[in-house]
Amino acid sequence: MPQELKGRVDELTQEPVIVWLRPGRGARGPAAGVSHAELAAAAVGVADRSGLGAVSMRQVAKELGVGQSSLYRYVSSREDLLDLMTDAAAGETDLGVPLRGDPVEDLLDLALRTRAVQLRHPWLTDIPPEPLRLGPCGLAYLEYALRAMESVRLPGPAKLEALAVMNALIAQFVRTEAGNTPASSGRRAAQAAYLNGAAAQGNHPRLAAALAERVEGQGVTEAGTTEDDPHGRFRRTMRRVLDALVTPGIPA
Repeated sequence: MPQELKGRVDELTQEPVIVWLRPGRGARGPAAGVSHAELAAAAVGVADRSGLGAVSMRQVAKELGVGQSSLYRYVSSREDLLDLMTDAAAGETDLGVPLRGDPVEDLLDLALRTRAVQLRHPWLTDIPPEPLRLGPCGLAYLEYALRAMESVRLPGPAKLEALAVMNALIAQFVRTEAGNTPASSGRRAAQAAYLNGAAAQGNHPRLAAALAERVEGQGVTEAGTTEDDPHGRFRRTMRRVLDALVTPGIPA
């Protein structure tokens, strides 16, 4: 086998190298190269304007004004770009907010700040979730959240599971809010009419009772949701979930 071909085969059969262990700038030549931060900013800019589907090696190279082939010195695939983008977004969550010592309230505040970031970048909810998709900013986020839970008497894995549930719920709320566009209002109205009509027929008494009840003094709309804003719904629901996940481990 020719040496050049053998080298290519060896390269393809090697274990993948995570982007954080790849050089952020070119190690050879006079060009300054491209940093991870510049790659992330370019990819995020594309996604913010045109959605996640528009993010490609070619488009990012165009944003940076470099040749597409030159990017492969820094990232090996589109997945590496997604890692950089996810971590850059994680870095937008303010971790300088002092903790107050109440795990539920501290995590709730963190969840609210995280939701705000994801609403600025709704394409984040389209990135396939991976438990270990963590870069430097993601690790800092995780450390902050675990510090907020320091007084909680739960095993480490249980704490990580609680944080995974919290972040999954954030993503679901953001996904729902991003989908509530004027174009979808007609469909939602039709769905609400069907729901209320089915409940009124008497075959689903518990559903009818649930829709008729008031939630913490708030009225219920024809869509079966409370009349407060999405922020209020998110805050109330997240607090309930965190209470269930964290409170059993808080010393009395």
